[in-house]
Amino acid sequence: MKIGSFVIALLLISVAGSGQPGRNPKITLANPRIAGGAQDRAQWVRNLYKIAYPVVHNLAAGTLKKNLPLEQGPSYNLVVTDVTYLEAVGRTVAGIAPWLELPDDQTEEGILRAKMRNELLQGLKNAVDPASPDCLNFKKQSQPIVDAAYLSHAFLRAPKALWQPLDTVTKRRYIDAFKSLRTRSGAYNNWLVFAALTEGFLRYIGEDYDPVRIDYALNKMKDWYTGDSWYKDGDLFSMDYYNSYVIHPMLTDLIGTLLEKRPGKIHVTAGDYETALRRMVRHAEFLERIIAPDGTYPAFGRSVTYRTAAFQVLGQVALMEKLPEYIRPAQVRCALTKVFSNMFDGNQNFDANGWLVLGFNGHQPMMADVYTSTGSLYMATLGFLPLGLPANNKFWTDPPADWTSKKAWSGQPVKKDYKVEY
Repeated sequence: MKIGSFVIALLLISVAGSGQPGRNPKITLANPRIAGGAQDRAQWVRNLYKIAYPVVHNLAAGTLKKNLPLEQGPSYNLVVTDVTYLEAVGRTVAGIAPWLELPDDQTEEGILRAKMRNELLQGLKNAVDPASPDCLNFKKQSQPIVDAAYLSHAFLRAPKALWQPLDTVTKRRYIDAFKSLRTRSGAYNNWLVFAALTEGFLRYIGEDYDPVRIDYALNKMKDWYTGDSWYKDGDLFSMDYYNSYVIHPMLTDLIGTLLEKRPGKIHVTAGDYETALRRMVRHAEFLERIIAPDGTYPAFGRSVTYRTAAFQVLGQVALMEKLPEYIRPAQVRCALTKVFSNMFDGNQNFDANGWLVLGFNGHQPMMADVYTSTGSLYMATLGFLPLGLPANNKFWTDPPADWTSKKAWSGQPVKKDYKVEY
């Protein structure tokens, strides 16, 4: 049986507690004899589904605001009911979008994927329907600037699956919601990229857009580039994962969309895109190297409660099939599989109804930042972008391979690291 046919034949799916829409369906391995890339893909699907299901299912049912917990860090300083629901939706959708963009098929995975896509399309309609109990806030507070950008990124990552099927009224409501963000400004840091990406999406779909917000973000990011793939997050450098959470993926994809012919002039070139991409690829090398032989990685800097979003850049470079020659796709697959196993195979990061809890690896609310609530945590889906590669791609079919730190600590040959000048 081919990998594409049996990858989720490994899974038995039964939805428990139908009267409790906050609960995850139970997904368990049915055939532990299957190994290698098929087993890894099954685990990734199981983990991603486990994370995303409560958000997608409740949004489709109109019960997200009813059932999403409102847990906050001890110093939380936002109005949680104004921001946490859009956070949960935008961040979840940005991570699952490449997987949902895959074409339909009759494999068990394909059926599961289509089910989630259909629920999400209903949920996306509810999210901007004034008559829905789950109509989301775009017009109050500054935080929606951030999470509208994650929604925009999802639409750019999966236009056929998530944007084009929406009805005309729903599309218009999103367009109006995104334009309403222009009444506010955010922080003088990576937030500039958020505002620019949303405007870039409006340009992409042929709507009027604000070129000033785009040009300003592009120019500041040029100023804030500090070398060897690292951008400052504002005037000062911050040692954290924001280059992966936000900067490289959004900046690279924004420049890519700006190269497409549209009315109006934005001053970017193919060379600008190539530079942004090369820097992102270099950053992916750092991320691959920090995964320890046991699949752990450093919990440093702001927003470590975003968990596996730390590997968005590595996942995006793998999804784009742009990994450096010496980093084999299978070693990225195996490294991330080990990370995901540590994080999500147990229940330490979920509450009794399947929602993520505040923490890094367990319930650790003291690790939450002043802006972190339950909805914020769904950035974790951003680590799963390679699921957008079909099951017959070499990322999934190549034999297992050790990653860099595992090679280094076991005495295997390892390519020496270096610095870059671009």
